[in-house]
Amino acid sequence: MSFEKKIKKAKKGNKQAFQDLIQDEKNKLYRMAFLYVKNENDALDILQETIYKAFISIQNLKEPNYFSTWLSKILINTSLDFIKKRNRVIPFEEVEQPKNHHQQKMEEKLDLMEAIKKLDAQYKSAIILRYYKDLTIKQIAEILECPEGTVKTNIHRGLQKLKTELGEECV
Repeated sequence: MSFEKKIKKAKKGNKQAFQDLIQDEKNKLYRMAFLYVKNENDALDILQETIYKAFISIQNLKEPNYFSTWLSKILINTSLDFIKKRNRVIPFEEVEQPKNHHQQKMEEKLDLMEAIKKLDAQYKSAIILRYYKDLTIKQIAEILECPEGTVKTNIHRGLQKLKTELGEECV
């Protein structure tokens, strides 16, 4: 069954079609949630809430080709809502770390994670989406619902803050 057919069926209430669509995105969504909350159980809760919100509002999806972007946007908003409810600072940690790194490289990564953790939410979101999800400026602007220029500015300012915190060579 084609992607477009799955979307059409899901919009009409077909649970299996929706489940098939989610299955393709689930791992990416979990990793993104984990980047926000740095806790497996909280990331799973956010993932579950995101899937529920997507299921009840799939009929509002206007462009089937933006399904992944639409889901990412729901996940980001759910993650930020979760963090606000818990009054937590957004922790950040790389999900898939290679096991055999030199100690100095590991310390640099930990310093980078700590520096990213300290960034304001708009800079943090833009940097995570750009450098950890490899999204384009246009895709990030759609997800965050802001102009492309704002995304570029947030990435630039976030990188400047990271450079100030860590020094030029680490960023």
